[in-house]
Amino acid sequence: MSDWNQQIIEEFRSAGGRVGGPFEGAPLLLLHHVGRRSGTERLSPVMYQAVDGAWAVFASKAGAPDNPDWYHNLLANPDVSIEVGDGDHIETIPVHARDLPATERDPVWETQKERYPGFADYERKTSRTIPVVLLERRPG
Repeated sequence: MSDWNQQIIEEFRSAGGRVGGPFEGAPLLLLHHVGRRSGTERLSPVMYQAVDGAWAVFASKAGAPDNPDWYHNLLANPDVSIEVGDGDHIETIPVHARDLPATERDPVWETQKERYPGFADYERKTSRTIPVVLLERRPG
């Protein structure tokens, strides 16, 4: 894990799920996932959009030509957990990851670009369709 990610994770946990810097005021969660080849637990801070009691995350990788590793890990092992906070406390929630088909993806993606124009920049930088994954609460 990069030092930058580690700093975000530490700040997130010490501030009840809030961070400053480039993510100040943005909805952020910590995504626990399992490496599809290594089987090692991974942790990635990602922005999300609340969608009907679930959390949409965006495999933008800042507009890189390939998808982030966490996206491939979710496809291989979709039952994961997230940490979300309200500024006072953090809750760990078991979720199931579902890659959204275009009919569900497109409205969520358009909303994300409107709220956070950097995502539109990422889209312009790449020729791939940026996946949107819905993290739905599961019993557990």
